[in-house]
Amino acid sequence: LTVVLHYEGGRFVLGVTRGDGYEGEDVTANLRTINSVPLTIPPQGVTDRAPRGRKRQAAPAPNRLVVRGEVYFPKDKFDELNRQQEASGGKTYANPRNTAAGAVRQLDPRITASRPLRLFAYNVVAIEGASLASQWQALEYLKAMGFPVNGDSRLCADIEEAIQYSERWFKTRGQQNYEADGMVLKVNDFAMQEELGAVGKAPRWAIAFKQASEVAVTRLNGIEVNVGRVGTITPFAVLEPVRVGGVTISLATLHNTDYIKDNDIRVGDRVRIKRAGEVIPQVLGPVVELRTGDEAPYRFPEQCPSCGEPLVRREGESAIYCVNLQCPAQLSRQVEHYAGRGAMDIEGLGEKAAVVLVEQGFLKSVADVYELHQRRDELVALEGFGEKKVDNLLAAIEASKDRSLARLIYALGIRHVGGTVSELLAENFDSLEALAHAPAEQLDAIRGLGPEIVSSIVVCFKQPKAQTLVKRLIEAGVKTRPVGRVLARGGRLAGQTLVITGTLPTMSRDEAAAFIKLHGGKVTDSVSKKTDYLVVGENAGSKLDKARSLGVKTISEDELRALGE
Repeated sequence: LTVVLHYEGGRFVLGVTRGDGYEGEDVTANLRTINSVPLTIPPQGVTDRAPRGRKRQAAPAPNRLVVRGEVYFPKDKFDELNRQQEASGGKTYANPRNTAAGAVRQLDPRITASRPLRLFAYNVVAIEGASLASQWQALEYLKAMGFPVNGDSRLCADIEEAIQYSERWFKTRGQQNYEADGMVLKVNDFAMQEELGAVGKAPRWAIAFKQASEVAVTRLNGIEVNVGRVGTITPFAVLEPVRVGGVTISLATLHNTDYIKDNDIRVGDRVRIKRAGEVIPQVLGPVVELRTGDEAPYRFPEQCPSCGEPLVRREGESAIYCVNLQCPAQLSRQVEHYAGRGAMDIEGLGEKAAVVLVEQGFLKSVADVYELHQRRDELVALEGFGEKKVDNLLAAIEASKDRSLARLIYALGIRHVGGTVSELLAENFDSLEALAHAPAEQLDAIRGLGPEIVSSIVVCFKQPKAQTLVKRLIEAGVKTRPVGRVLARGGRLAGQTLVITGTLPTMSRDEAAAFIKLHGGKVTDSVSKKTDYLVVGENAGSKLDKARSLGVKTISEDELRALGE
């Protein structure tokens, strides 16, 4: 389980899970019970080697240090735990990965303390009081501070050497006392990493190097389907349980009807399965030579299993859809997506709550979320809710009205429109209404939007349901515009790249970023030699130190506003 450790003045003060990449769970008390997590840095009495054999004290602790690492369950300890559980008649565990994650997230730290968990630190997220120029230097620094670092890490001269080392490492895979599905190859130099950047959350400067997954054979007992958020009907396999990579698998994806047909997968077949990425169970195909003649070809359903309406296959697509806009299965998933952390961030409106509210008739559209306050007493009466839970939910719904335009666009769940595309659209349209009425030609002119994305946006907003949804969101008071109106590309900050750090006096991060984009500027997450300004608030982090070292101009919120005037 990925964790992020925060140190101030050399003391461990906060530990969180990675969560959705923006917000995680506070597991500080649990992490304190793991022996390999340093509670103070650097360790007392540790020295490092100076030239000519002289010893010197290790560098002092930085003012602030944020470290990312992996908590894991050693394989030998995991096997020992299962033997103890079996002997006492208790529950045995499927694999070390899930067991480690569950142990870290326990409500009772004593349970975490009873599990022999370990930590590998692998990245410095932020640092104040020291400067690091490369990944390898960061690993050496982490070791000097007393963090356990994986001993198999290597600094290679070029990509060929890195691949050769990875291939040698895979020959010994399984001998390590921890589970691993591969190695990560990274560009070493931090400045080069920043220049390469990322696509969404995927960095261009790192890639996973993996070998083929373990494959097992089992019987396909049946095929069933799920209804997705946009009506996609996805088949999945019901399997005779089998262990793959330490996990018992009984369900696996079959992708779509064409996949079943092209691979001639039949109910009753003996099939080969693997865990794609060592996580997602997937049927690879049948073992034809084991057929007995009793296997039956699969016939895809003609009606939606949720609402009973006829299913449709669009020209040129392999997927089959339920096009009923009132389909309950689609609506509950739409609500869950809309309320998700990366979207409108409505805490308390997760999968279970969404299903209940749809099934009980409280929600017939995503827009109905903003009318729940009128039915507070009815909500309180629902099983599993209650006054405090309902009041917290209603407060979260009210707060969601002020989310950024990019998050609102993403929340709508338009096919092929993820977080990165939503940001791009928010930069090019001054409101949700303008986007909803944009012709294909206008969208097609935006660099970064391909024909499939453009078509998906146009088709979405042509639907009467989507037009009604936009209207109702506006009437409910949801903010459908960024801060002010988008200026022409000749704005005062046109061509300028800015980074924001710390807490600004009156603006949130989203508002400051929107202001910069409004005036033609570009906002990035990392300071580099290409940064024109660093906007600095209270409790600024390591970005301020880096800006000073690179000679990047720093400005306050007031100075930012003045630049836009």
